Amino acid sequence: MSTQTLSPEVNIPIFPTNLDQQKQPSPTKRPTLRILQPDVTYTGSPIQPLQKGLPKQTESLCPECNGVIRADIFADDGKVVMEKSCAQHGSFRDIIFSDVELYLKMEEWNFGDNLGLANPQVEGGKSCPDDCGLCGMHTSHTALANVDLTNRCNLTCPVCFANANVAGYLYEPSVEQIRGMLQTLRGERPVDGRVVQFSGGEPTIHPQFFEILSMAREMGFTHIQAATNGIELANLEFARKAKDAGLATLYLQFDGVSDDVYLRTRGRALLETKMRVIENCRATGMKIVFVPTIVKGVNDHQVGDIVRCAIDNVDTVSGISFQPVAFTGRIAKHELLAKRFTLSDLARCVSEQTGITDARADWFPLACVTPFSKLTAALRGTGVPTISSHPHCSLGTYFFVDEKSKKAVPITQFVDVPNMLQDMEELSRSAGKARFKLYSKVKAWNSLQKHFKQQLAPPGLTFTKFLQTLQGMTNKKLGRDGKDGTFTYRTLLVAGMHFQDAYNYDIARVKRCVIHYATPDGKLYPFCTYNSGPCYREKIERQFSVPWNPKTQQPIAPSS
Repeated sequence: MSTQTLSPEVNIPIFPTNLDQQKQPSPTKRPTLRILQPDVTYTGSPIQPLQKGLPKQTESLCPECNGVIRADIFADDGKVVMEKSCAQHGSFRDIIFSDVELYLKMEEWNFGDNLGLANPQVEGGKSCPDDCGLCGMHTSHTALANVDLTNRCNLTCPVCFANANVAGYLYEPSVEQIRGMLQTLRGERPVDGRVVQFSGGEPTIHPQFFEILSMAREMGFTHIQAATNGIELANLEFARKAKDAGLATLYLQFDGVSDDVYLRTRGRALLETKMRVIENCRATGMKIVFVPTIVKGVNDHQVGDIVRCAIDNVDTVSGISFQPVAFTGRIAKHELLAKRFTLSDLARCVSEQTGITDARADWFPLACVTPFSKLTAALRGTGVPTISSHPHCSLGTYFFVDEKSKKAVPITQFVDVPNMLQDMEELSRSAGKARFKLYSKVKAWNSLQKHFKQQLAPPGLTFTKFLQTLQGMTNKKLGRDGKDGTFTYRTLLVAGMHFQDAYNYDIARVKRCVIHYATPDGKLYPFCTYNSGPCYREKIERQFSVPWNPKTQQPIAPSS
């Protein structure tokens, strides 16, 4: 294993937030963001630092043959565009961000790369995404793990990226195979996998679903989730059994607040089912993250309604993970450009349809929280999962919601987020030193108070409760036990994760992915190699499947 080496500090100007605009009108007076960028991963693979600014070049894929080709990324009429050309299949053009300024802002919130795994499953990887599973070139460890329990589903959704229920074969790992997949995650070094999301297909229809939940809890996973359409969990008895077995959070498909949307995205009227699931989670103490798949012209007009529904149910709904639709298969160029919905479109829709946020100032990539993870790890003396993803994979903001009035205030409007994160970055380096005393841990957290503006905070939010709320975000037990609101303040993460397809594929993003699939072959695959690009999903499922008749819902007997 190689020794970590760090490049000299990189100074990056920080973009203003709403608070900056209120208190410090000139962003040129802001201090710079100081980061340490590693040169190599734990296993010695060189790390190419994040490219910033426009125009630039990256490696992408041909949507027809999946061959690695060069792509140009540049600004065009206020949008960020990717253009690429394959010698065999011609040219392709896609919009990857509809707002140049927000695209560039996302890059400025990068705090450097991580070092990957000390024990990658694939040694000697040379070509991304072909040498996948994970290899030593990958710079991130697992922040959220997916384990597919089945490719069967009780819906056949037109927007399903997993092509569930119609593949013609049954992929449904046994309990022992699933145990092996979970062991792969728990065995990651130096940071073991701790958060697992069971997915599919529809995971709740696996015949041993409750047993699998209990097994994951016994194996030491600190947070267990299920990505679900909610049909089974609309039954209160089923929800109670799932909670008792260890299920903590539902990643609930939630595409809108009217059945005309569900008829188009899921093929069924499902709003009543979704609302029953919310009530059942309220009754059992489970949390919900809404997961809307957004298609331009189909449900983007209900983005604000989805946010308001989450705020109204903030005692149970802890977040929204908007997912702009990924296009798979062959699609006409004019249709692609007409239907593409980007993360900057999401920020604009939330801002225009709710009036709560500014379309640029209040949004940042989820990877900006890495200083918080570093500081937490340094103070605890142990590694914690870190969201070191590419800054263009996601964006989001935290709402702090007054439970009585349901007024939501973005964190950027009462906290000087850029300077707080920079202080966390600096404190994490001091805290990691042997001379950092126990009493200094309290002093470290309290030193952040200068960034908290009490006069702008929502009602009842003190600095102490703000720190307790931050603590509850990383310690899920504290967050859940604070159900009565006495320890943590109600928060709602409003975020978007734009998973890639072959048209907007950027290999630089793949190498930094933090959402990984564990599979029966003992490997881990980034989300955007498992479901797009080389599509390892199809290869894995075929390898570990049996022939299946989706009409009869029965295995196909081999011919004699």
